[in-house]
Amino acid sequence: MPDDMRAQDPGQDRSSEAPPRRSPTGWLVLGTVALLAIAGGAAYWYATRNEVSTDDAFTDGRAVTIAAKLAGYVTELHVTDNQRVHAGEVLLRIDARDTRAARDQAAGRVASAEAQLSNARLALDLARIVYPARLASALAQRDAVRATLVRAQADRRRQLAMPRPATTQTEVDEATAASAQAQAQLAEAEAAIRQAEPVALSIAQAEAQVHELEGELAQARAQLDQAEVTLSYCTLIAPQDGWVTKRNVERGTFVNAGAALMSLVSPEVWVTANFKESQLDRMRPGQHVRIWVDAYPGLALRGHVDSIQRGSGGRFSAFPPENATGNFVKIVQRVPVKIVIDEGLDPDVPLPLGLSVDPKVELQ
Repeated sequence: MPDDMRAQDPGQDRSSEAPPRRSPTGWLVLGTVALLAIAGGAAYWYATRNEVSTDDAFTDGRAVTIAAKLAGYVTELHVTDNQRVHAGEVLLRIDARDTRAARDQAAGRVASAEAQLSNARLALDLARIVYPARLASALAQRDAVRATLVRAQADRRRQLAMPRPATTQTEVDEATAASAQAQAQLAEAEAAIRQAEPVALSIAQAEAQVHELEGELAQARAQLDQAEVTLSYCTLIAPQDGWVTKRNVERGTFVNAGAALMSLVSPEVWVTANFKESQLDRMRPGQHVRIWVDAYPGLALRGHVDSIQRGSGGRFSAFPPENATGNFVKIVQRVPVKIVIDEGLDPDVPLPLGLSVDPKVELQ
Protein backbone atom coordinates (compact mmCIF):
# COMPACT_ATOMS: atom_id res chain seq x y z
CA MET A 1 0.00 0.00 0.00
CA PRO A 2 1.37 3.39 -0.91
CA ASP A 3 2.62 5.71 1.80
CA ASP A 4 0.10 8.37 1.00
CA MET A 5 -2.73 5.90 1.39
CA ARG A 6 -1.45 4.78 4.83
CA ALA A 7 -1.34 8.38 5.93
CA GLN A 8 -4.98 8.76 5.09
CA ASP A 9 -6.12 5.68 7.09
CA PRO A 10 -8.35 7.03 9.92
CA GLY A 11 -7.93 3.99 12.18
CA GLN A 12 -4.17 4.28 12.03
CA ASP A 13 -4.45 7.99 12.91
CA ARG A 14 -6.60 7.40 16.08
CA SER A 15 -4.32 4.74 17.42
CA SER A 16 -1.34 6.93 17.03
CA GLU A 17 -2.90 9.96 18.94
CA ALA A 18 -1.95 10.60 22.71
CA PRO A 19 -4.75 10.54 25.44
CA PRO A 20 -6.17 14.01 26.29
CA ARG A 21 -4.85 15.63 29.48
CA ARG A 22 -7.25 17.18 32.16
CA SER A 23 -7.09 20.88 32.37
CA PRO A 24 -5.32 22.25 35.50
CA THR A 25 -8.23 24.65 35.96
CA GLY A 26 -10.67 21.78 36.56
CA TRP A 27 -8.46 20.27 39.21
CA LEU A 28 -8.23 23.64 40.88
CA VAL A 29 -12.02 24.10 40.95
CA LEU A 30 -12.58 20.60 42.28
CA GLY A 31 -10.01 21.08 45.01
CA THR A 32 -11.46 24.45 45.94
CA VAL A 33 -14.97 22.96 46.25
CA ALA A 34 -13.69 20.12 48.41
CA LEU A 35 -11.81 22.50 50.68
CA LEU A 36 -14.86 24.73 50.98
CA ALA A 37 -17.07 21.75 51.87
CA ILE A 38 -14.63 20.59 54.51
CA ALA A 39 -14.30 24.11 55.90
CA GLY A 40 -18.08 24.56 55.91
CA GLY A 41 -18.60 21.25 57.66
CA ALA A 42 -15.94 22.09 60.21
CA ALA A 43 -17.43 25.52 60.78
CA TYR A 44 -20.93 24.07 61.16
CA TRP A 45 -19.65 21.47 63.61
CA TYR A 46 -17.78 24.10 65.57
CA ALA A 47 -20.82 26.38 65.66
CA THR A 48 -23.27 23.63 66.67
CA ARG A 49 -21.06 21.46 68.84
CA ASN A 50 -22.71 22.93 71.95
CA GLU A 51 -26.29 22.76 70.64
CA VAL A 52 -28.88 19.99 70.59
CA SER A 53 -32.25 20.12 68.87
CA THR A 54 -35.24 17.93 68.17
CA ASP A 55 -38.23 18.01 65.88
CA ASP A 56 -40.33 16.07 68.42
CA ALA A 57 -41.54 19.17 70.26
CA PHE A 58 -44.79 21.07 70.55
CA THR A 59 -46.40 23.94 72.39
CA ASP A 60 -48.01 22.97 75.67
CA GLY A 61 -50.08 24.58 78.41
CA ARG A 62 -52.89 24.11 80.90
CA ALA A 63 -56.33 23.20 79.63
CA VAL A 64 -58.96 23.17 82.40
CA THR A 65 -62.10 21.16 81.71
CA ILE A 66 -65.33 22.85 82.80
CA ALA A 67 -67.93 20.25 83.81
CA ALA A 68 -71.37 20.36 85.40
CA LYS A 69 -71.76 19.07 88.97
CA LEU A 70 -75.52 18.63 88.74
CA ALA A 71 -78.06 17.88 86.06
CA GLY A 72 -80.38 20.50 84.61
CA TYR A 73 -81.20 22.77 81.70
CA VAL A 74 -78.82 25.56 80.74
CA THR A 75 -80.76 28.80 81.17
CA GLU A 76 -77.94 31.28 80.49
CA LEU A 77 -74.82 31.05 78.32
CA HIS A 78 -72.38 33.95 78.52
CA VAL A 79 -69.46 32.76 76.36
CA THR A 80 -68.82 31.66 72.81
CA ASP A 81 -66.09 29.78 70.98
CA ASN A 82 -62.49 31.00 71.43
CA GLN A 83 -63.57 33.87 73.69
CA ARG A 84 -61.09 35.31 76.18
CA VAL A 85 -62.43 35.18 79.74
CA HIS A 86 -61.04 36.20 83.10
CA ALA A 87 -61.09 34.39 86.41
CA GLY A 88 -64.41 34.88 88.21
CA GLU A 89 -66.50 35.55 85.11
CA VAL A 90 -69.79 33.67 84.78
CA LEU A 91 -69.67 31.13 81.98
CA LEU A 92 -73.20 29.72 82.16
CA ARG A 93 -76.08 29.06 84.53
CA ILE A 94 -78.18 25.94 85.07
CA ASP A 95 -81.84 26.01 86.10
CA ALA A 96 -81.73 26.59 89.86
CA ARG A 97 -85.40 26.44 90.86
CA ASP A 98 -85.22 22.99 92.48
CA THR A 99 -81.98 23.68 94.31
CA ARG A 100 -83.23 27.09 95.44
CA ALA A 101 -86.36 25.49 96.90
CA ALA A 102 -84.20 22.94 98.74
CA ARG A 103 -82.08 25.80 100.06
CA ASP A 104 -85.19 27.61 101.35
CA GLN A 105 -86.39 24.45 103.10
CA ALA A 106 -83.03 24.09 104.77
CA ALA A 107 -83.16 27.73 105.84
CA GLY A 108 -86.61 27.10 107.35
CA ARG A 109 -85.28 24.15 109.33
CA VAL A 110 -82.48 26.34 110.64
CA ALA A 111 -84.96 28.99 111.78
CA SER A 112 -87.11 26.37 113.52
CA ALA A 113 -84.09 24.84 115.25
CA GLU A 114 -82.91 28.28 116.39
CA ALA A 115 -86.33 29.01 117.90
CA GLN A 116 -86.44 25.66 119.73
CA LEU A 117 -82.94 26.20 121.03
CA SER A 118 -83.80 29.68 122.25
CA ASN A 119 -86.86 28.27 124.06
CA ALA A 120 -84.75 25.51 125.64
CA ARG A 121 -82.18 28.02 126.85
CA LEU A 122 -84.93 30.07 128.46
CA ALA A 123 -86.26 26.90 130.08
CA LEU A 124 -82.78 26.15 131.41
CA ASP A 125 -82.48 29.61 132.92
CA LEU A 126 -85.92 29.17 134.46
CA ALA A 127 -85.02 25.71 135.78
CA ARG A 128 -81.97 27.10 137.55
CA ILE A 129 -84.35 29.38 139.49
CA VAL A 130 -87.50 27.28 139.84
CA TYR A 131 -86.07 23.94 141.01
CA PRO A 132 -84.07 25.32 143.94
CA ALA A 133 -87.04 27.51 144.89
CA ARG A 134 -89.37 24.49 144.70
CA LEU A 135 -87.12 22.54 147.06
CA ALA A 136 -86.94 25.46 149.47
CA SER A 137 -90.72 25.78 149.39
CA ALA A 138 -91.17 22.06 150.09
CA LEU A 139 -88.81 22.28 153.06
CA ALA A 140 -90.67 25.28 154.44
CA GLN A 141 -93.99 23.52 153.94
CA ARG A 142 -92.68 20.48 155.84
CA ASP A 143 -91.59 22.70 158.75
CA ALA A 144 -95.01 24.34 158.85
CA VAL A 145 -96.77 20.98 158.77
CA ARG A 146 -94.53 19.71 161.57
CA ALA A 147 -95.52 22.67 163.69
CA THR A 148 -99.19 22.02 162.96
CA LEU A 149 -98.71 18.34 163.82
CA VAL A 150 -97.07 19.18 167.14
CA ARG A 151 -99.95 21.45 168.09
CA ALA A 152 -102.57 18.93 166.97
CA GLN A 153 -100.95 16.16 168.96
CA ALA A 154 -100.77 18.41 172.02
CA ASP A 155 -104.44 19.31 171.68
CA ARG A 156 -105.34 15.62 171.38
CA ARG A 157 -103.32 14.74 174.45
CA ARG A 158 -105.00 17.51 176.45
CA GLN A 159 -108.43 16.39 175.31
CA LEU A 160 -107.67 12.84 176.33
CA ALA A 161 -106.24 13.91 179.66
CA MET A 162 -109.17 16.11 180.65
CA PRO A 163 -111.95 14.66 182.81
CA ARG A 164 -114.98 13.53 180.93
CA PRO A 165 -117.26 16.21 182.35
CA ALA A 166 -114.77 18.89 181.27
CA THR A 167 -114.89 17.96 177.57
CA THR A 168 -117.07 16.32 175.04
CA GLN A 169 -116.57 13.39 172.71
CA THR A 170 -116.84 15.77 169.78
CA GLU A 171 -113.90 17.80 170.92
CA VAL A 172 -111.87 14.64 171.48
CA ASP A 173 -112.72 13.40 167.97
CA GLU A 174 -111.85 16.75 166.45
CA ALA A 175 -108.48 16.80 168.17
CA THR A 176 -107.76 13.24 167.03
CA ALA A 177 -108.77 14.08 163.45
CA ALA A 178 -106.60 17.22 163.42
CA SER A 179 -103.64 15.20 164.59
CA ALA A 180 -104.16 12.56 161.92
CA GLN A 181 -104.61 15.25 159.27
CA ALA A 182 -101.38 16.94 160.32
CA GLN A 183 -99.57 13.60 160.09
CA ALA A 184 -100.92 13.09 156.56
CA GLN A 185 -99.86 16.62 155.58
CA LEU A 186 -96.38 15.93 156.94
CA ALA A 187 -96.13 12.79 154.82
CA GLU A 188 -97.26 14.80 151.81
CA ALA A 189 -94.70 17.50 152.53
CA GLU A 190 -91.91 14.96 152.85
CA ALA A 191 -92.97 13.41 149.53
CA ALA A 192 -92.87 16.88 147.93
CA ILE A 193 -89.36 17.30 149.32
CA ARG A 194 -88.21 14.00 147.83
CA GLN A 195 -89.69 15.10 144.51
CA ALA A 196 -87.98 18.50 144.65
CA GLU A 197 -84.63 17.25 145.98
CA PRO A 198 -83.01 16.25 142.61
CA VAL A 199 -82.38 19.88 141.66
CA ALA A 200 -79.07 19.11 139.97
CA LEU A 201 -80.62 16.31 137.91
CA SER A 202 -83.49 18.51 136.80
CA ILE A 203 -81.10 21.28 135.74
CA ALA A 204 -78.87 18.73 133.98
CA GLN A 205 -81.91 17.47 132.09
CA ALA A 206 -82.65 21.01 130.91
CA GLU A 207 -79.00 21.42 129.91
CA ALA A 208 -79.10 18.16 127.97
CA GLN A 209 -82.15 19.41 126.12
CA VAL A 210 -80.21 22.54 125.20
CA HIS A 211 -77.25 20.46 123.96
CA GLU A 212 -79.57 18.25 121.92
CA LEU A 213 -81.15 21.24 120.24
CA GLU A 214 -77.71 22.76 119.65
CA GLY A 215 -76.76 19.59 117.78
CA GLU A 216 -79.97 19.74 115.76
CA LEU A 217 -79.25 23.37 114.94
CA ALA A 218 -75.70 22.50 113.84
CA GLN A 219 -77.08 19.73 111.64
CA ALA A 220 -79.66 22.08 110.15
CA ARG A 221 -76.99 24.69 109.44
CA ALA A 222 -74.81 22.05 107.80
CA GLN A 223 -77.73 21.07 105.60
CA LEU A 224 -78.22 24.74 104.75
CA ASP A 225 -74.54 25.07 103.85
CA GLN A 226 -74.81 21.99 101.65
CA ALA A 227 -77.90 23.43 99.99
CA GLU A 228 -76.04 26.71 99.41
CA VAL A 229 -73.12 24.81 97.86
CA THR A 230 -75.49 22.82 95.64
CA LEU A 231 -77.15 26.06 94.58
CA SER A 232 -73.75 27.51 93.71
CA TYR A 233 -73.20 24.59 91.33
CA CYS A 234 -75.89 26.09 89.13
CA THR A 235 -73.50 28.92 88.22
CA LEU A 236 -70.29 27.90 86.46
CA ILE A 237 -67.50 30.44 86.95
CA ALA A 238 -64.16 30.64 85.16
CA PRO A 239 -61.48 29.34 87.56
CA GLN A 240 -58.69 31.15 85.70
CA ASP A 241 -57.95 33.42 82.77
CA GLY A 242 -57.98 31.74 79.41
CA TRP A 243 -59.70 31.09 76.11
CA VAL A 244 -62.86 29.05 75.70
CA THR A 245 -62.23 25.93 73.61
CA LYS A 246 -64.15 22.76 72.75
CA ARG A 247 -67.48 24.32 73.75
CA ASN A 248 -70.23 21.76 73.27
CA VAL A 249 -73.15 23.35 75.10
CA GLU A 250 -75.90 25.73 74.05
CA ARG A 251 -78.64 27.55 75.89
CA GLY A 252 -81.47 25.12 76.58
CA THR A 253 -79.22 22.07 76.55
CA PHE A 254 -79.91 19.48 79.25
CA VAL A 255 -76.60 18.61 80.87
CA ASN A 256 -75.82 15.69 83.15
CA ALA A 257 -73.67 15.77 86.24
CA GLY A 258 -70.04 15.33 85.29
CA ALA A 259 -70.57 16.19 81.62
CA ALA A 260 -67.70 18.21 80.12
CA LEU A 261 -69.09 21.44 78.70
CA MET A 262 -65.98 23.32 77.58
CA SER A 263 -62.29 23.81 78.27
CA LEU A 264 -60.27 26.86 79.24
CA VAL A 265 -56.76 27.18 77.81
CA SER A 266 -54.55 29.29 80.06
CA PRO A 267 -52.49 32.16 78.61
CA GLU A 268 -49.30 30.55 79.91
CA VAL A 269 -47.70 28.53 77.10
CA TRP A 270 -44.48 26.57 77.17
CA VAL A 271 -42.75 23.99 75.00
CA THR A 272 -42.53 20.28 75.71
CA ALA A 273 -39.59 18.85 73.78
CA ASN A 274 -38.93 15.11 73.69
CA PHE A 275 -35.14 14.83 73.46
CA LYS A 276 -33.31 11.57 72.98
CA GLU A 277 -31.68 10.20 76.09
CA SER A 278 -28.32 10.53 74.37
CA GLN A 279 -28.86 14.32 74.18
CA LEU A 280 -29.30 14.87 77.92
CA ASP A 281 -25.68 14.44 79.01
CA ARG A 282 -24.89 18.18 79.17
CA MET A 283 -28.44 19.56 79.34
CA ARG A 284 -29.24 21.45 82.54
CA PRO A 285 -32.10 23.70 83.75
CA GLY A 286 -31.52 27.35 82.97
CA GLN A 287 -29.78 26.85 79.62
CA HIS A 288 -30.90 29.17 76.82
CA VAL A 289 -33.10 27.85 74.04
CA ARG A 290 -33.96 29.22 70.59
CA ILE A 291 -37.37 28.18 69.32
CA TRP A 292 -38.87 28.22 65.84
CA VAL A 293 -42.58 27.61 65.31
CA ASP A 294 -43.58 25.77 62.14
CA ALA A 295 -46.85 27.71 61.89
CA TYR A 296 -45.06 31.08 61.99
CA PRO A 297 -41.73 30.89 60.14
CA GLY A 298 -40.96 34.51 60.94
CA LEU A 299 -41.54 34.13 64.67
CA ALA A 300 -38.33 33.52 66.62
CA LEU A 301 -38.73 32.80 70.32
CA ARG A 302 -36.20 32.56 73.09
CA GLY A 303 -36.55 30.69 76.34
CA HIS A 304 -34.75 28.48 78.82
CA VAL A 305 -34.83 24.91 80.02
CA ASP A 306 -37.14 24.81 83.03
CA SER A 307 -36.96 21.16 84.04
CA ILE A 308 -36.36 17.63 82.83
CA GLN A 309 -39.02 15.05 83.50
CA ARG A 310 -38.04 12.28 85.92
CA GLY A 311 -39.03 9.53 83.56
CA SER A 312 -39.10 8.79 79.86
CA GLY A 313 -42.23 9.18 77.80
CA GLY A 314 -42.58 5.43 77.45
CA ARG A 315 -42.51 4.94 81.21
CA PHE A 316 -45.75 6.87 81.62
CA SER A 317 -47.53 5.61 78.51
CA ALA A 318 -50.69 3.53 78.64
CA PHE A 319 -48.67 0.36 78.01
CA PRO A 320 -45.15 0.95 79.38
CA PRO A 321 -42.44 -1.42 78.14
CA GLU A 322 -41.75 -4.43 80.32
CA ASN A 323 -38.06 -5.10 79.95
CA ALA A 324 -38.05 -8.22 82.15
CA THR A 325 -40.23 -10.33 79.87
CA GLY A 326 -37.33 -11.73 77.84
CA ASN A 327 -38.15 -10.05 74.54
CA PHE A 328 -36.30 -6.84 75.33
CA VAL A 329 -35.16 -4.71 72.40
CA LYS A 330 -33.04 -1.69 73.27
CA ILE A 331 -34.23 1.47 71.60
CA VAL A 332 -33.36 5.08 72.24
CA GLN A 333 -35.83 6.56 74.73
CA ARG A 334 -37.13 10.13 74.65
CA VAL A 335 -37.47 12.26 77.77
CA PRO A 336 -39.83 15.27 77.92
CA VAL A 337 -38.11 18.56 78.70
CA LYS A 338 -40.11 21.64 79.71
CA ILE A 339 -38.93 24.84 78.03
CA VAL A 340 -40.31 28.16 79.25
CA ILE A 341 -40.68 30.93 76.68
CA ASP A 342 -39.03 34.15 77.88
CA GLU A 343 -39.32 36.54 74.95
CA GLY A 344 -40.54 36.86 71.41
CA LEU A 345 -44.24 36.22 71.99
CA ASP A 346 -46.58 38.48 70.06
CA PRO A 347 -49.94 39.09 71.78
CA ASP A 348 -51.55 39.45 68.37
CA VAL A 349 -50.26 36.08 67.18
CA PRO A 350 -52.16 33.14 68.74
CA LEU A 351 -50.04 30.24 69.88
CA PRO A 352 -52.42 27.26 70.20
CA LEU A 353 -51.44 24.19 72.12
CA GLY A 354 -49.95 21.35 70.15
CA LEU A 355 -48.13 23.35 67.45
CA SER A 356 -44.94 21.78 66.16
CA VAL A 357 -41.79 23.65 67.10
CA ASP A 358 -38.04 23.21 66.64
CA PRO A 359 -36.13 24.06 69.84
CA LYS A 360 -32.36 24.33 69.93
CA VAL A 361 -30.74 24.19 73.37
CA GLU A 362 -27.43 25.98 73.90
CA LEU A 363 -25.45 23.59 76.09
CA GLN A 364 -22.84 24.77 78.54
